[in-house]
Amino acid sequence: MFLAALTSFITAFSTSAIAVALPAIASQFSINAILQNWLATSFLLSIAIFSVPFGKLAGKYGLKKFFILGILIFFVGSVGASISFSAYHLIFFRVIQGIAAAMLNIASLAMITEALPPKERGKGIGITISSVYIGLTLAPVLGGILTKNLGWPSIFYLTLPLLIIPLAILIFKVKNEWVTGKKDPFDFIGTFVYSIGILLFMYGFTILNQLTGVFLTILGLILLAGFAFWELRQKFPVFHVEFFKNLKFSSSTLAALISYLATFIVTYILNYHLQYIRHMDPQTTGLILIVTPALMALIAPFSGKLSDKIEPQKLASLGMVFVTVAIFILIFLDKSMPLYVIVVSMVLQGIGYGIFSSPNTNSIMGSVPRKFASLASATVSTVRVIGQTMSLGMLTVIFAVIMGSVPIIPRYFSLLILSSQIACVFSTVLCFIAVIASLVGMKSGKRMIS
Repeated sequence: MFLAALTSFITAFSTSAIAVALPAIASQFSINAILQNWLATSFLLSIAIFSVPFGKLAGKYGLKKFFILGILIFFVGSVGASISFSAYHLIFFRVIQGIAAAMLNIASLAMITEALPPKERGKGIGITISSVYIGLTLAPVLGGILTKNLGWPSIFYLTLPLLIIPLAILIFKVKNEWVTGKKDPFDFIGTFVYSIGILLFMYGFTILNQLTGVFLTILGLILLAGFAFWELRQKFPVFHVEFFKNLKFSSSTLAALISYLATFIVTYILNYHLQYIRHMDPQTTGLILIVTPALMALIAPFSGKLSDKIEPQKLASLGMVFVTVAIFILIFLDKSMPLYVIVVSMVLQGIGYGIFSSPNTNSIMGSVPRKFASLASATVSTVRVIGQTMSLGMLTVIFAVIMGSVPIIPRYFSLLILSSQIACVFSTVLCFIAVIASLVGMKSGKRMIS
């Protein structure tokens, strides 16, 4: 649990710490708003591409081995990112970090499911997810302080000593290895079709305002549909598509996807608003942005433990109601909105997502046999990053349509405000759909599998 919690913290920190540093990076490399978003999107896109095949490989070769290899690759990516001398070099090493993060995310959650008895699974998942939110909490604070005082590369230096701790524990203290499909052949064709399909879909979605983007998105969806058809015909699929025949699994997965799609951009919207519109420095911005993830971190362990006793999706739907109200408030975000109103919205979102996330993850992990824990974990990881990537893609498309390829300077601040408001309208509608998805799964009548 300590290993899962620590590595979850590191990957979450690396996901969000760069957000508060984006204006500084953009200034140094002279890049526009669209390329700024790709510094975050590239990390998430690589996780989305590799999570599904890694879920199969982790079970085949061992969770511990995957853990160790993921830490080593993450170390290389962090060093490379810290010494990048252009935006494109930084994006390349963010991709390397994303590959490693996919390995760590899958191994950590699968190990929790394997190592704990079913009656304690929700509590273990809750603690792990709480560590994610602690990482998200400290990311803007430490990211802002480091960026202001030591420069943005110091964000990546910080993760290096933290990676040594789990590596040492895995090598010297963890004697067990968890292998669930050692003799299963690997589905290379399915993996290739999935990887190309998700790459085309996700990239196309980020340029959906262009004809090329529409074509790539549709082509990606066709390949993903072909992937699902292929997997259903395989004796040893890279991903068990039939899991989605379980309404509890499919509705929880859909709710997770929509929730990340709706909420991930909120941090970026508020970060841009506080730094550009309100002229706050990265350090002050980071201190304000801790409100939401801090509340998530506090509430997630309790909601996870509660989900072992109460229908998880009942809690999940309640949490998304809070989130829906929170983002609805931000539809009216402009330079005249009082800061306390923004903070109230952040509080509601933190409470709501803290109630939603652990029970929803417990519902997904508990809806499949335990021998498929790594594949269920891959589903959780993939859905999260697809939602996050689509979320940033949605924001990028809105920026492209409303602002165009321009730098974020005072002349275009009114367009930045309009873009943020439009994004929050879409996010509010999506949150409402996530509430419905959770309620549908609750009525499925299928018990969770121990």
